Parts: sequence; C-alpha cells; structure tokens
Amino acid sequence: MNQKLAVYGLSLATSALLLGSCSTIQNANNATKGGAIGTTAGAGLGALIGGKAGNTAIGAIAGAVIGGAAGTLIGNKMDKQAREIENTIAGAEVEKVDEAILVKFDSGILFDFNKSTLKGEAKTNIAKLVETLNKEPNTDILVIGHTDNVGTLAANDKVSSDRARSVRDYAVSQGLAAGRISTEGKNYSEPIASNDTEAGRAQNRRVEIVITASKKMQDEARREVGQ
Repeated sequence: MNQKLAVYGLSLATSALLLGSCSTIQNANNATKGGAIGTTAGAGLGALIGGKAGNTAIGAIAGAVIGGAAGTLIGNKMDKQAREIENTIAGAEVEKVDEAILVKFDSGILFDFNKSTLKGEAKTNIAKLVETLNKEPNTDILVIGHTDNVGTLAANDKVSSDRARSVRDYAVSQGLAAGRISTEGKNYSEPIASNDTEAGRAQNRRVEIVITASKKMQDEARREVGQ
C-alpha cells in the first residue's frame, strides 16, 4: 500500500520523464514495443513499479502517458478504479502506476500446473474485474502471460499465450468489449525474479493485466482541461 501511494505521489514527475523519452514508445496501444524499454523512460518507470512487471507491461504503461492536466485527470480516474479492483478481486496484486493500472495474478491462482483452463475461482474474479472495467469503458486492456524457464521455449510460448487468451476469452464472455482487450504470451523472456530458485520461478509464473487510457479517454481529458 505504501508503494502505491508513493507511486501516485510521484505521478507528475514520472509523466514529465516519460514525455521526454525516446520516440520508440509513443503509441498507447502498441505494447509490442515494450521490448525497446531500455530507454530512460522505461528504466524510470520500471524503478517506480519496483521490478514487479516485465518490459511489455512497462512499455504499454509508458506509451499511454500524456502528462499535464489531462494526464492528472486520467490518473485520478485510474486511482479510483485501482482501489475498487483491490477491494473486490481476491488474489490480485494491484499497482496504480501513473496514468495506468497494473493487475498481477500468480498463475497458480488462475490455473492448474501447466494448464490454461481457468479455475472456478479465477472465473469469479475475472467476472468481478469485468464489472469494474465496464464502469469506465474508455480504457484498453492488455493481458500478458509469463512462465518460468522450466521446459522448452516452444512449450512455454504456448502456455503463456494460451493463458493470456483464456483470460481474454472469459472476460469477453462476461461482457467486456472484445475490441478493448488484447493479449501477449512472453514465455520466460521477462522474468521479475531469479529462475534459479523455486521461489523465484513461482514469481515469474504470472499473468499481468495492464489497464490504460484509450485514445477516446485521452482526447476527452484534453478537451475537459483545455489542453
């Protein structure tokens, strides 16, 4: 909780840092550019998140920042939604990061070992998440699957992609507009802990959900503040 408050308090400073960054992270919806996060912007944002997210998530968040008064307005909306998600979704780790929200689940909470079929409790949590997301329809959602490094690259590619798609498909079945949500499977290419220990591997087996402002939300915020 203290970390989230610190992140929120540093929001404006982070926005200024990100806006001055390399042009490789410009498109709010182009999460595939997260691999280019070796920029000052990505490094600064990654430090604020505290190593809790992979480069793809950091890139998506960095690309969605617009800064200024409009960015502050979006950040306030995201802060409200982050608190609601934290209070209603069991097992979710929620971080309000600048003008975005990072929701992280350990894979074991959502899936059985080496499976991509959602558990019953996971379905309940995703349905609750959809209820919250639909209260603010002008956001984009990216679901990212991650694995540890046990097994072949091909097998980990498949399970990470399949798990992300399972989350997306169930969210859509519960009423989330399909056009708002996209997925990526990153296998074991974006670890947040050492794969040399079981504790570290458990941290790396995760699903990240990144919630960012859509272009419509950004444009509305700019109009509202005259930016």
